[in-house]
Formats: sequence, C-alpha cells, structure tokens
Amino acid sequence: MASTANAGLSGFVHRRRRGAELFLLVLALIVGIGAYASVGLGIDGEVPTNLIGYGSWLTALIVAAHVVVRLVAPYADPVLLPVVAALNGLGLAIIHRLDRAMDTGQADQQLIWMTVGVALFVLTMVGLRDHRLMARFTYTAALAALVLLILPMLPGIGNEVNGARIWIRLGPVGFQPGEIAKVLLVISFAGYLVVHLDALALAGRRLLFIDLPRGRDLGPILAMWVVSLGILVLQKDLGSSLLFFGLFLIMLYVATERPGWLVVGGLLFFGGAAVAHQLFGHVQQRVSIWMDPFADPSGDGFQLVEGLYGFAWGGLIGRGLGQGMPARVPEAESDFIMAAIGEELGLTAVLAVLLLYGLIVERALRAALICRDGFGKLVATGLAATLALQVFVVIGGVTRLIPLTGLTTPFLSYGGSSLVSNWVIVALLLRISDQARRPGPELSAEVDDPDQLSTQVVKVQGRTR
Repeated sequence: MASTANAGLSGFVHRRRRGAELFLLVLALIVGIGAYASVGLGIDGEVPTNLIGYGSWLTALIVAAHVVVRLVAPYADPVLLPVVAALNGLGLAIIHRLDRAMDTGQADQQLIWMTVGVALFVLTMVGLRDHRLMARFTYTAALAALVLLILPMLPGIGNEVNGARIWIRLGPVGFQPGEIAKVLLVISFAGYLVVHLDALALAGRRLLFIDLPRGRDLGPILAMWVVSLGILVLQKDLGSSLLFFGLFLIMLYVATERPGWLVVGGLLFFGGAAVAHQLFGHVQQRVSIWMDPFADPSGDGFQLVEGLYGFAWGGLIGRGLGQGMPARVPEAESDFIMAAIGEELGLTAVLAVLLLYGLIVERALRAALICRDGFGKLVATGLAATLALQVFVVIGGVTRLIPLTGLTTPFLSYGGSSLVSNWVIVALLLRISDQARRPGPELSAEVDDPDQLSTQVVKVQGRTR
C-alpha cells in the first residue's frame, strides 16, 4: 500500500526524449542542407561545390547544441531545438540564394553569426543551471536594457539605417542593442511582476463588467507607454515600440489575470498610435503605404508592391529555388525574406514556416504552464510573446495585414544581433522546460504510518516550490 501511495504522489514523470530530438534534428538538417543544394541546382544545374564543407559546418553546430542539451538539460523540450534548426537552416539557404543574385557575401556572414549564436546558446545552457537565479538581477537587467536602448542615440557610435536610428557601429561591426534589450526586459518584467503581483491584481472601479486597475497601480504601464513612445519618437522605430509595449501588456495580463489591464493598455496603444500618426511624418508614410501601396508603385510603395507580386507569382508551390526573381524586392534578405520564400517555395512553404513558429510559441507556453515557479512561468510566457509578436508584426507587414514596421523574421532574416539574441532565447526556454519537466524528489520506499506519509508530502512540496 505504501508503494502505491508513493507512485501516486510522484505524479507524471516526463521522459527525456533526447533520441526523438536527435531524429528531428536529422530531418531539420535535411531541410537546411537540401535547400542549400537546391539553390545550386536551380541556378547552375549542379550542387554547390562547397556543399560538403557547408553541410559539415552546419551539422557540427547543430550536433554540438544537441550534445550540450543532452548533458546539462536532459529533460528539456525535445521539439524546440529541431524547429529552430530547421528555420535557421532554411534561412541560410534563402540568404545564399539572394546572395547569388546580389553578390553581397551575406550568406557567409550569416553562418558566422549562427556560429556565434550557438556558442552563446552553449554558454547559457552551461552557465545557467537554474533559471530562478535571474530573478536576483531584476533591476540590473532593467538598467542594462535602458542603457542598450539609449546607445543608438549617442553620437559617434549611433548609426541610422533606413530612417531608423537603432544601430550602433564599433569599427566594422554593426549591432542592434534592442535585440538584446528585449531579452533583458523579459527578465526584468518577470522579476517585477512576481514581487508586485498582489498590488497589481487588485481591482479598482468596475466599468461595463470589467474591473479596471486602481489609479495608483497604473505607474508601470504608463512608464512602458512613455518608453515606447520615446523609442518611436527618438529612434523612429515603430516595430520595437510596438514590441516592447505589447510584451509588457501581455505579461501583465498573464500575471494578474485582470482584463482591465488589457482595456487600459489598448486605450493607451490606440491613443499613442493616433498621436504618433498626427505628429510624425514617418508614421504617416507607413500608414499611407499600407492603405494604398499602388498609389506610388515605383516610389514609396515599391518594396511592398514587389513583395506582393512575388507572393502572387509564387502561387501554391512556388517557382522553385533559383527560378524566381526575389532580389527585385529591396531588403529581401531581412525585412522581406518571407516574400522570397513565397515566390520560390510558394504558399505551402509560407504556411509550413508559420506552423514552425506556432510550434515554438506552443512549446514555450507549454513550458510556462508546467513550470513550478511564478518567475519561470512569466519568463517563458514573455519569451513566447516576444517571438509571437515579432512574427506577427513582420509577416503582417509583408502581407499588408498591418503597416510595415521594419523588424526581422526570427531565425530566417539576415542580421547577426537578431540571430544571436534568438538563440539565447531558445537556451532560456530549454532551461526552463528542463526544470519544469524534471521529476521531483522521491519519497522514501516504505512508509506505513499515515502521519509520517503526510509529513513527507509536505517536505517534498516545500522542496519543489
């Protein structure tokens, strides 16, 4: 009877599933290396001469990440890493295809950035054995994020690209500090919300069946609103402004379960958007292009129009890698890489990519759901929201669902800062999922006295909180 009681108390135990992860990684490598070979076949009629070297490098990176996960996070989610590997491999192949048309050398640079990203992935997995340690750096992370967001405004190192001042340049290396800031903001938001949850969850006035928050508790969301407007005004970066405010609003709602915060946040967002449209010319331009890109198809609307033509020409199954003209779209390797995929691989590939992003978000939210501590739940939720918002904003702009914002597509687009930060996000999600799926402490083998059994249950629950 004692053994039966122990089995019931131990609950469901997750399997490690590292073998399943390895099998999925093989499929992901087939996607990445196969797409790279298809580019050569489509353009030259033969496989690229460097296919073995490229494939070996890509395989070594993915296998190294798998080995590290197997050693230091054996209970981590088995789906996240293969999905990311498939997206990254496909992105490298598409950038290589565009590189063949424009001869920019970006494909080799992107592979180097992937190497840096995997190296930071390994350092994060090995160096951070317990995600709860990050809660100690709540305000340090917030200060670091603020400094990173200010850096592009400094003279000398700040650099404006395509009208947005979001870059810093140190010698030959350019970097977007906001990509690292978004990870730090998730950590700082989670730490803050865990500590101040009770006050923020209190309801104030009731309006139309919705409990609005108290006026004294509106400080955090008003502060994020001001920061978002500051980014929009000073850096002319509509995408980051939307991302940061939406991220905080989602985490605040998940932490408090109060719909009133969504009402207040929605009013602040639409109010800020209306003011920005009236005051700032670059916002008006983005909205005008979105409303009618064909009004100036060879001028301001050229990029969006060419992207839409590419989607239309690709149809259901695409023209084939190397058979289209995706280089006609400006910034096809970064902002409009989904247009290149739609043109040469068709609607089928676009839907497959969206499904892969959906899997990443679903697995991140699954980790948040089963995580045993509030801080880990909020960090996983925040990281999932970051990826979901970024994908929605980017692909929504490319497909003319919403105005263009200038963000990059995670793991696909060319850009070192985005790729590196997203690999760190995956490492944090794997660390949280490993902690959540890891079996808890076991009870002693034989307990005959019910009072002793109750005492042991209390001790186990205390150690797993």
